[in-house]
Amino acid sequence: MRLPDPPPNWKELVGDISAKKLRELLVSATPTVRGKYLHWDELRHRTPPEGLSLEEWWLGIKLGRMTGKRKTPLLSVEGEPFYYLWVDPIPERVHEIDLGAGGQISMPEQLTNPDTRNRYLVSSLFEEAITSSQLEGAATTRRVAKEMLRTGRAPRNRSEQMILNNYLAMRRIAELKAEPLTRDLVMAIHRLVTKNALDEPDAAGRFRRPDEAIHVVERQGQEVHVPPPAGELEERMARMCAFANEEASQPFLHPALRAIILHFWLAYDHPFVDGNGRTARALFYWSMLHSGFWLFEFLPISRLIRRAPAQYSRAFLYTETDENDLTYFILYHLKVIRRAVADLNKYLQVKTKQVRVVDQLLRAGVGLNHRQRALLSHAIRHSDARYSFRSHQISHQVTYQTARNDLFDLQERGLLIRTKVGRTYYFRPVAGLEEKLRNLS
Repeated sequence: MRLPDPPPNWKELVGDISAKKLRELLVSATPTVRGKYLHWDELRHRTPPEGLSLEEWWLGIKLGRMTGKRKTPLLSVEGEPFYYLWVDPIPERVHEIDLGAGGQISMPEQLTNPDTRNRYLVSSLFEEAITSSQLEGAATTRRVAKEMLRTGRAPRNRSEQMILNNYLAMRRIAELKAEPLTRDLVMAIHRLVTKNALDEPDAAGRFRRPDEAIHVVERQGQEVHVPPPAGELEERMARMCAFANEEASQPFLHPALRAIILHFWLAYDHPFVDGNGRTARALFYWSMLHSGFWLFEFLPISRLIRRAPAQYSRAFLYTETDENDLTYFILYHLKVIRRAVADLNKYLQVKTKQVRVVDQLLRAGVGLNHRQRALLSHAIRHSDARYSFRSHQISHQVTYQTARNDLFDLQERGLLIRTKVGRTYYFRPVAGLEEKLRNLS
């Protein structure tokens, strides 16, 4: 990815224009351009208003951003505070999160019904674990990764180990959402996401040392970030945890913004030799769940980040290259959240339709439970699928015996065929499964 052009120094620009021009800029100064919060790297490709140069236009925008700055406890390497602006569409986006992610308002029945909730939760955890790892270089396909997670088999390589680690970490975060963030908790999360996946195993769950110089580089080898010195990490971690646990900040900080800034904070400090990105995204989830936004258990944010990783990197770089302005990263993250919610709604609509087809086929009262119907719905669309007691158990979060009973029952009904590989039974759909279901119904 090409590094963004650094903005002109607005303070120097002030000294280069006339007092009259400066007064005019102050009168017309706004932080956005037609509702968009632009970085200089974007603005320089646009045509400025009549009578202004690009640099003067940028100065007017920066003057418009001078008022309303909200500082955060996060400090740059140079000791300057990061800040953000409460500009549109941030108020609207956080309002949407308040309405749709924290309560029961208009929540899809599939996510509130305990019979189906676990299936959607497991699917989301799989997706987040896979794509978060792929962002950090895990080289495997979604199909193979899901097969590993669903069947419970051991990882075959480091990429699969990263994915399993992320999955277990996400499940653990959901269990720890009521706990305050502490240094020990951050270390525990880092150990989970890096277990057996580091060149130096002893680097899991500890800060990088002064002799471990860390420079963040893009795939092309460009250096994009030099994190704070190792000697500052203890103090910076203490400050980060205090920020994460603060309930009543002044001025008020919306919990979603706190979670987004926490994501940026850990990535900026880069306290570990490896696994910083995965840990940062895990802390975002912890913070959202800690604040009561339970829908985020079902939102695989990393899947959307991976679709356009350059935008993710650019959101970090825009913040760092423009005087620690977190507004860029906040706006980017809120856009990703909004798309994730929209994707979840589409996904649930498709799933509801698929389940409805199976339910219609079985409406004569064949007596299958919701887990069996879900498996058959999947099997109709994936004739080459293979199921085991363990995969069924993981998918629906039930006991081994319940999973065993479900699959043997489907075999006895002539809907699945059983084979044995080693000591493990596998079940696959019979040929013409949909027609068999029609006959049964």
